[in-house]
Amino acid sequence: MKRERLDWLAANPHYTRRFALYVGKQCRAAPIKEVADDLRLDWHTVKEMDKIYMREQLELQGNPHPGVIGIDEISIRKGHVYRIVVSDLERQQPIWFGGVDRSEDSMGMFFDFLGPSRSEKIRLAVMDMWKPFRNVTEDRAPQAAILYDKFHVIAHLNAAMDKVRKAEYKRLTNRSDQKYIKGQKYVLLSHRENLSPDKRRRLDTLLAANKRLNTAYILKEAFGQLWDYQSEAWARKFFDQWRKSLRWQRLKPFEEFAALVERHWEGIAAYCRPENKISLGFVEGLNNKIRVIQRRCYGLRDEDYLHLKILTPGLPPLPKA
Repeated sequence: MKRERLDWLAANPHYTRRFALYVGKQCRAAPIKEVADDLRLDWHTVKEMDKIYMREQLELQGNPHPGVIGIDEISIRKGHVYRIVVSDLERQQPIWFGGVDRSEDSMGMFFDFLGPSRSEKIRLAVMDMWKPFRNVTEDRAPQAAILYDKFHVIAHLNAAMDKVRKAEYKRLTNRSDQKYIKGQKYVLLSHRENLSPDKRRRLDTLLAANKRLNTAYILKEAFGQLWDYQSEAWARKFFDQWRKSLRWQRLKPFEEFAALVERHWEGIAAYCRPENKISLGFVEGLNNKIRVIQRRCYGLRDEDYLHLKILTPGLPPLPKA
């Protein structure tokens, strides 16, 4: 007995492909539970139809050919369980999600997926200062310049700022001026222009009351100027002056941060080159989107579903059947 394959049938015999794509399209704008309730369908059935829609989106998109990639890791559950996300930063679209951790072997899986010929077309790789990412990229795409993501560098600076805050809070135990520090972590870590009038007043009061925090805050804010330079030589001159201003300040976390920047200087200063002036906000914005996806996805334990959800949000909808 011979069976004929009909394109309008889905893999599941209980619904047609057209209906599966209709349901999947509804999931672009609403959570699975809401779509399932509206259509009076089982939650798991809706999720499977959503998968069908997203797989067809990826198939229609074809193989990626990135020139500039952004590499980052995300935590998919508690216990330091990581996966790697690679994006095409020129198209501002995630193109790969995978690995089993954030090791060199896992990073190598991306280049296996891309293949040697497409790996040779990468001219710039943006990443954090995680050594395995750099090692594999230099080995598999040696022509690519390495650029360390500004947001990850600033995260290290903010961590140094918070260490100073904690040290000052501890030093002022049982003193009346300790009260100015309590609860002000995010006031100190935020840019002044992003604070509400009330929080600006609290910041001013804190900085007036604590000289060491005032010095650390001024240094933190000044460091952001580094990314404004068009010349590596001028950027280097600025950093040397900034580091020199740490002398006699007794700000050990800032000294450690300066040493970190020194060790990774080439990948930080690379942003000064005109060909590397790309928008770095996409990777950070993608992380925020992924966190939203993780909160909304009841199918989070289904890693294949999470993989599809991460790779498809920016893709165009499927054409009408």
